[in-house]
Amino acid sequence: MKQFNVPIIYRSPLISAIKQHRKQLDKMKKDFTPTLLNLGAVHIYLARHFGFCYGVENAIEIAFRTVDENPGKRIFLLSEMIHNPHVNEDLQERGVHFLQDTYGKQLMPFEELTPEDIVITPAFGTTLAIEEKLHGLGLETKQYNTTCPFVEKVWNRSEQIALKGYSIVIHGKPRHEETRATFSHSAYSAPAVIVNDMQETIELGRYITGEKDPNRFKEEFKGRFSDGFDLALHLQRIGVVNQTTMLSSDTQAIADYLKKVMMAHYGLNETNIEERFADTRDTLCYATNDNQSAVLGMLATSAQLAIVIGGYNSSNTSHLVELCEEKLPTYFISGENKILSEKEILHYNFHTKEEILTHDFLPLEEPVKILITSGASCPDALVENVIRKIAGFYNAGSKIEELIASFTRQ
Repeated sequence: MKQFNVPIIYRSPLISAIKQHRKQLDKMKKDFTPTLLNLGAVHIYLARHFGFCYGVENAIEIAFRTVDENPGKRIFLLSEMIHNPHVNEDLQERGVHFLQDTYGKQLMPFEELTPEDIVITPAFGTTLAIEEKLHGLGLETKQYNTTCPFVEKVWNRSEQIALKGYSIVIHGKPRHEETRATFSHSAYSAPAVIVNDMQETIELGRYITGEKDPNRFKEEFKGRFSDGFDLALHLQRIGVVNQTTMLSSDTQAIADYLKKVMMAHYGLNETNIEERFADTRDTLCYATNDNQSAVLGMLATSAQLAIVIGGYNSSNTSHLVELCEEKLPTYFISGENKILSEKEILHYNFHTKEEILTHDFLPLEEPVKILITSGASCPDALVENVIRKIAGFYNAGSKIEELIASFTRQ
């Protein structure tokens, strides 16, 4: 896989040594057990896969290279490059300005842009309408497009099944940048509708079977279906694609459910289901799958708590938190500064969208066993910083250097 030129401030000697060691032992990525960092009084179990994915590294490389190669030019991002505050703040410190917030709210009118300006498309991609607007202003977008290749893969797959007469059901968060972009690209090729979760999928299934009053559809799915969507016509043949950062198991469950609905409603079986339902399993992102599988592997280890590091508006990170919460007390933090002391941690509840201060989060019984992972937009350096801060509470900081040397030798 391509190696990217990512700023050294995001790298970590410890994490790099661990990842390289695990890669040598498990080239086919079949082993999802965590890596044990034995620091004496504290044992840290690090997920097999975590941190920057291909799409994120690609976006960071393009963005920082653009800044370096264009001194004196005004450089803008359509919205956050990725959902990590540290990376976005670094870009802003280098003079990059945001045109929109993460929900598409305008921070600066497009009309103030000139053809001499540079506008970078973030890793999530953007809508066709925004692309058209930028082109109309004389701006070059292709050279500064950091859209993740795996997001583009979803768009391409949507177009392929659209050409075969299928409508598109998108599993995603309706307000998320990636889902808005995927909806735009999908709706250009075919009728499209967004479902956020299984409950909404069940309701959509009831429209397919005719159990629900079709007059309720427009209100129930308001703002989440394409122009001219004909309920009676456009749900007869469907395919499911997803926002790549959703729980892959949820997307698969949604696809399986709608497949069963179509089979039962139209009297089909596995041999002729393609008459009504497209196979789109190949749109699930490898990094999302790997990171989520690694969390499940990590959770098989006996531990007292889990720490998940990443941006609070990061969809893929919140799903890792969701998996951990099913089994352990879980603390979602954006960096080591949220660990205030060995007694207190300030962590984010993504359900209520608020930070919570928890006391005595570290158990007294030793060795303390902690599971750690991070989101796909979280720099490895932040993970090492968290590990070092925890190690410091147990006077185990010197053991970090020993671990780096040990993993490097192996």
